[in-house]
Amino acid sequence: METRIALFPGSFDPFTLGHASIVKRALTLFDVIVIAVGVNETKHTHFSLEERLAAIRRVYAGEPRVRVESYDSLTVDFAAQVGATFIVRGLRSVRDFEYERDMAELNAREGGLETVFLLTEPQYACISSSAVRELLAFGKDVSHYLP
Repeated sequence: METRIALFPGSFDPFTLGHASIVKRALTLFDVIVIAVGVNETKHTHFSLEERLAAIRRVYAGEPRVRVESYDSLTVDFAAQVGATFIVRGLRSVRDFEYERDMAELNAREGGLETVFLLTEPQYACISSSAVRELLAFGKDVSHYLP
C-alpha cells in the first residue's frame, strides 16, 4: 500500500493553534505531513528561517508522522522532491478561499497535485499570523495563542 504524503506549505503561521488544528485534521487523512517552511525575503519577519524551523520542529517533536523542512522553490517542485501527491491548504476563514482556490488550480495544472482544503477549528478561526506578529511587535504575551 502506498504511503499517502501531503505537503503543507504554511498558508498561515505554524506557531498558531489554528495551524496546529489543521495539522491534526490532516493526520486523519494522510500517513505523513511535510510542513514546508520558508521565509519571504521581501517581507519583514520577526524570525529567521532557522528560528522558525527550530520552533516548529519543537511543536511537532512528539509526532513522528510530521516532518518539518525548509524550501526555497516552487510548491510543485518541492512536493515532488519530498514525494507528496497532495497539498493541504489551511483556511482560517472563507475570505482565504479565493486565493487558495487559485493556488490549487495552479498546483493541479503545473504539478498534477490534488489540493485538500481544511478549515481550522472555529475557536481559532480569528487568530491569524499577522495578528500574532503585531502583538509580538508591541511586546504582548501571545502564549495563549500558541500550541
